[in-house]
Amino acid sequence: MSEIKKAYLEHVALFVKDIHWHIRFFEEVLGMGLREVDGTVQEPRQYWTLGGLQFIAAADFAGPEGRLAHLGVMCDDLESSIAAAHGFGVQELPQGRNWLLLPDGLVVELIQASPGAVEQALAVDARA
Repeated sequence: MSEIKKAYLEHVALFVKDIHWHIRFFEEVLGMGLREVDGTVQEPRQYWTLGGLQFIAAADFAGPEGRLAHLGVMCDDLESSIAAAHGFGVQELPQGRNWLLLPDGLVVELIQASPGAVEQALAVDARA
């Protein structure tokens, strides 16, 4: 019997035409403030919120198809998860061996979580 793997979705990356509008909306409406920025706050190329969203500035984006850039998934054992993924015929991407292109075109970024972080996240019962 194989070891049971554990993971959780850490972020969803979306292409957006007006990154500043999205930043303001999610911060003012939902309180999802800044976690990380690529570039400056004034001119962000990418912006991650507390709460799991990543906005990627794409001024020419017309949507809605092609909006999803990738899923970021935290793993309790990154190496084991990467090894298991290869059995499904996934393709590694240039960003790194933890970036996987699934056969239907979905991109998944596997990320090593801190010890105990996945267990802690999975223990949260948001509906309780």
